[in-house]
Amino acid sequence: MDGLTPGDLILYDNNVPQRIQMDWMTYPIDLVVAVQTSENSGAVIDKLGGTGILFSQLLAADAGETAVITFSDEVKVHQDFTNNPDLLIHSLRMLRKEGGNAHIVDALHQALLMLDHRPPGRRRIILMIAERRDRSSKTKLPEVMEQVERLNAAVYWLTYSPLLEPFTAKPKTMEDLKPEDERIKVQKCALCPAPDDTPVPPDLGPGGYLYGIQELIRLHKPDLSGLFAKTTGGRSLNFLKKSALEQAIQLVSEEVHHQYILSFEPRANQPGEFHAIHVVVKSRPDLRVKTRDGYWALQ
Repeated sequence: MDGLTPGDLILYDNNVPQRIQMDWMTYPIDLVVAVQTSENSGAVIDKLGGTGILFSQLLAADAGETAVITFSDEVKVHQDFTNNPDLLIHSLRMLRKEGGNAHIVDALHQALLMLDHRPPGRRRIILMIAERRDRSSKTKLPEVMEQVERLNAAVYWLTYSPLLEPFTAKPKTMEDLKPEDERIKVQKCALCPAPDDTPVPPDLGPGGYLYGIQELIRLHKPDLSGLFAKTTGGRSLNFLKKSALEQAIQLVSEEVHHQYILSFEPRANQPGEFHAIHVVVKSRPDLRVKTRDGYWALQ
């Protein structure tokens, strides 16, 4: 909703109303895109091939910079922060399946470390493209929850079903399986080598009856997508097809660039004390305001 003023809003710090200011300045964005590249993510990786321009121009936008990391059995930095869309497109097109696990919490920890080293005065955003539940991370969840709150980073989550996503993959040929720099896009002359159009069996991920049972058992684990989105004021969106993925990226972009930045001066606090905050719109109980859950007092 556009057009709100400080007089339309009430911010509560531990249920105590605060005097607020609304910041009209546009802060540049530091964005970390974290992509799951485990063996059940092949179809998702294919869908991401041409989306680099959406991250750099729609989401990070002017003066923003984007980094790309991947995770499965380990976390890897594929592209450090850049505002060059060509580098982002290349890094996403070069993604491949890398392992069997999904170290989601480890990936969040790495993304937060990268954001912590960025210059001050920039908005910190993490965009996770992953399933909802962790597989075998070494970093402890409470540690990362505190870390994301201290950095005031917003987490957005584009999530999918590990069971259904493999069935949305397009048919592939032997040419598609070659490294990006070795693929023949078009036959350039009669004597030049032609693309290898031999079809290959569909990539259905780990599949199997046992895998399905294991996925059902994992449903008791925490839904990290909802947890981090709620804690940081972000959002969690589901997708299945490529068009839905691109639409989700656009929705996140629209939300990120249509937010109100409120500030206030809290009273003297006990160092290390957590303060819960929430915001309401006066005389409009039908409107729901999304904010971070709170902050840790530093002094």
